[in-house]
Amino acid sequence: MCQAHPTTPVAGHTGGVTPELPDECCITVRHTGPLHGEVVVPGAKNSVLKLMAASLLADGAYELTNVPAIVDVSIMADLLRAIGVRVWLDEPGIVTIINTGKLTPVAPFELVERIRASINVLGPLLARCGHVRLSMPGGDDFGTRPIDMHIAGLEAMGATFRFGDDYVEAVAERLHGAEITFDFPSVGATENLVTAAVFAKGVTTIHNAAREPEIIDLCEFLVAMGAQIDGAGTSTLRIRGVERDQMHACEHETVPDRIQAATYIAACAVAGGELELLNAKPAHMQMALSRFSDMGMEFEQLPYGLRVTAPDRLRSADIATLPYPGIATDYKPVIIAMLSVAEGVAIVTENLYPGRFRYLDELVRLGADIRLDGHHAIVRGVPRLVGAQVVSHDIRAGAAMVVAGLAAEGTTTITGVHHIDRGYDDLVGRLSAVGADITRHEP
Repeated sequence: MCQAHPTTPVAGHTGGVTPELPDECCITVRHTGPLHGEVVVPGAKNSVLKLMAASLLADGAYELTNVPAIVDVSIMADLLRAIGVRVWLDEPGIVTIINTGKLTPVAPFELVERIRASINVLGPLLARCGHVRLSMPGGDDFGTRPIDMHIAGLEAMGATFRFGDDYVEAVAERLHGAEITFDFPSVGATENLVTAAVFAKGVTTIHNAAREPEIIDLCEFLVAMGAQIDGAGTSTLRIRGVERDQMHACEHETVPDRIQAATYIAACAVAGGELELLNAKPAHMQMALSRFSDMGMEFEQLPYGLRVTAPDRLRSADIATLPYPGIATDYKPVIIAMLSVAEGVAIVTENLYPGRFRYLDELVRLGADIRLDGHHAIVRGVPRLVGAQVVSHDIRAGAAMVVAGLAAEGTTTITGVHHIDRGYDDLVGRLSAVGADITRHEP
C-alpha cells in the first residue's frame, strides 16, 4: 500500500492509471469540467457549538435546528452529557438538549482535548454553578491560542482562578458587572464573557468585542432565553445581569456557515461553472466576496442565497486576514488554493495566527509556487496543479486540499480526512452532486 504521507511529492497521475490508495480513510479528487447546480449551505460549526454550550445556563428542553452533521457536534454532545445534560442527535439537522440542572461542572480531558470550542463551557458553568474545572482545550493545531483574555475578563467580574499542569479551575460565588476592554476582538473571549455575564450582578460592558455573525447568533439565542444584551454585531456589548430563574430553554435556528459557503465558492472558482448556494448569507461575508470579485468571480444575491459564476481564469489579488468584518483566517487556506492557479502574483498576509501556514507544503506538493516570508505567503499562480498525495493538517487545510485537487491534473489523494469531518457536512457528497469527480474511500 502507499505510505500515508510520502516524504517527497508524488507525480501526478494521468491517463488511465489508478493510484494506490493509502490504508486509511481518504478522499480522491480529479479535475473535471465546470460545476453546475445547487449546494445547500449547512449551519455554522462556529455557532452551533457555542449555542450547545450556552444551554448549560438554564433548565428545560432546547431544540437547535439547521445543525451541521459534523464530528465536532458529536464531541460537544458527549461533553455536555459528561457534565450532566441529555443530548439527542437522532433527527437530521436537529439537536435536542434537556438540561435538568443536575450538572457536574467538570469537563473531562479526553473530550476537552478534541475541540477548541470546549472552552465555551467555562463561562456558562461558572455563571450557573459558581465553580468549574476543565482541562486546557485542544482543537486544530495551527499555533498558540491562549485564553488569557477569557481569564482576565472573568477575573474583572470577580472570579478567582487556580491552574494546574493541564487544567484551569475557576470559582465565583456570584459574578458582578464590570467594564472590560479587549486588546484584541477575541471571538472566544467575547462568547465566554457574554455567557458568564448574563447572571452577573449589574451591567457588564465589553469594549472591542468580536462582531462576527456567530456572536450575533449566540446573543440572539441568549436573548430568546431571557438574557438582556444590547449591541450585538457592534464592538460594544452591554449585558445586564438577570436572576437565574428568569432564563429558560428555547428553540433556535443556527446561522448558515459562511466558511463552508466560501469553500464552495472556491471550488467553483478553480473548476469553473456556476453554482447557487442556498441559505448563503452574503451580508455575513462582504469583505470576502469583494476580494473574490477582485479575482474575477461574479455574484448575484438571490432571495434564498447566492449565485456564483467563475471566470475563465482567476486573477491574483492581495489578501490580509483581519478580525471581522475583515477576511477571516478560516477563509485563507481555500483562498490560497484559488490563488495557486490565478494569473499573476499575490501576497497573502496572516495577521491573526502566524503559524497557520502549515498546509503550504501540501499545496507545493501539488505544484503550487508558494514562498513563505514570515507571516506573508507569496503565491505565483500556475496554469494547472498536478495531482499528488497530500495530508489534511486541520479542518480548513483539508478543504483547501479538496479545492486544490479540483484544479489539478490527474488524481489528488487526501489523507487526514478526520479533520475535514470535524467541520464539513458531507463535503464530498455536496461537491459530487454538482459535478465534481470526488470520492471518499473507507479503509
